[in-house]
Amino acid sequence: MKREIPLSGQDITDAEINAAVAVLRSERLSLGPRIPEFEGEFTQRLGVKHAIACSSGTAGLHMCWHALDIGPGDEVITTPFSFIASSNSLMFDGGKPVFVDIDSQTWNLDAACIAAAITPRTKAILPVDVFGVPPDMDAIWALARKHHLRVLEDSCEALGATYQGRPAGTLGEAGVFGFYPNKQMTTGEGGMVVTNDDRIAFMVRSLRNQGRDPEGGWLAHPRLGYNYRMNDIQAAIGTQQMRRLDEILAKRNRVAKWYQERLAGEKRLSMQRIPTGTTISWFVFVVRLGDDYPAGHRERLLEKLRAAGIGCNVYFPCIHFQPFYRERFGYQPGDFPITEALSERTIALPFFNNLSEGDVDFVVKTLRSLL
Repeated sequence: MKREIPLSGQDITDAEINAAVAVLRSERLSLGPRIPEFEGEFTQRLGVKHAIACSSGTAGLHMCWHALDIGPGDEVITTPFSFIASSNSLMFDGGKPVFVDIDSQTWNLDAACIAAAITPRTKAILPVDVFGVPPDMDAIWALARKHHLRVLEDSCEALGATYQGRPAGTLGEAGVFGFYPNKQMTTGEGGMVVTNDDRIAFMVRSLRNQGRDPEGGWLAHPRLGYNYRMNDIQAAIGTQQMRRLDEILAKRNRVAKWYQERLAGEKRLSMQRIPTGTTISWFVFVVRLGDDYPAGHRERLLEKLRAAGIGCNVYFPCIHFQPFYRERFGYQPGDFPITEALSERTIALPFFNNLSEGDVDFVVKTLRSLL
């Protein structure tokens, strides 16, 4: 029988299963006590004043743009090397993502490129903690203060990471986490907005629940809102995952270390640099093929890895090359050369909590032979 190693997998124990079953046997499946319980785990862990659970990281970002007063025609500077939701969320209500290139080593938004992209329409900066590594937030904040810009942190991939001793998600005016099954922890689908700003928290709580005021009547809707609620089953699962977070992060660190040890000295590949003062929270394990690797051969390599039973994928395709973005904004090859060169050469290898050391050995051995 051929060995099959998936690209990702969740880590669910009896604790999560029992918590979900307990909700199903209760009287409240939604808008019940599990939501504040889950939110409380976040406020305690991150040391923030507010945590607001919602239906997805994308929903959390969308609501934050409202709370930050970003609307039609407003420009937000961000990275083209990210999952598309970071930019899509801004466009839902007419905002415009303005991309700048990334740092070739950290793969994050290059703060040195931001100043040249600022216009009279620029209202905010959206740094993304790519693959669980926060960008240079001190430099980003220096520019934001100088030009009176808002800062929203997309931490959907970075629960557990730190920057200069501060938790990812707490580095902007608000931060957003996502809980899709390939993330560090999961609720199936779901997200969390964290902030110390009372006004942002008030607006997000209202927007997630059809525009109701948190202290208002059941059918009082003073503003346009959405059904971006998380249900109690998801929250119960999330609470147990948060209580296991140190264990989960340790498992992911162990798998990453196995890869790093076995790929050390492999000159045909490179990895994301983790800056001094930053701790990564491992979301995925991505390698970059060297610049001398023949163009177009990555796709053949991916095909052969999959044929060997190894889950793999490109990660990330450039956002500015997605058809909708090219049609809307007219992006062309060469607009962001560092991003494009990286995007053409990345490979995500199997990575999840319970990946075995033997599986890592097999992946690395196969990858080396195919290179």
